[in-house]
Amino acid sequence: MSEMKATQPQISMEQAQQKQMKQQEQEQMRQSVMQQVMLPDARERLARIAIVKPKKARAIEDMVIEMAQRGQLTAKIDEDKLIDLLNQVGVTEEKQRTKVTIKRRTYFSDEEEDNDDDDF
Repeated sequence: MSEMKATQPQISMEQAQQKQMKQQEQEQMRQSVMQQVMLPDARERLARIAIVKPKKARAIEDMVIEMAQRGQLTAKIDEDKLIDLLNQVGVTEEKQRTKVTIKRRTYFSDEEEDNDDDDF
């Protein structure tokens, strides 16, 4: 029974290590594809965006990789094309964002409704 408990943590640790290795390999593949399809100035700009907005940068990377896989890229992505992609992602994020509007109730007392213009 104690042997079974001892091997169980080892298996989960091995699985965690394998999962981490797989994630690292996938990230290396992403970076490799990004280097192949983007010019250095566009990659630098995307890296700066990733510092501030990692989700937005990840969405751009996903779009670029998907475009590359579909064969939609005729040339390497430059900074202008990256800006266009950023605008596309910004528009979709804006549509997904929920809006909250606050309507305040106005309360009038009898005194406020009474127009005392006679004072003038």
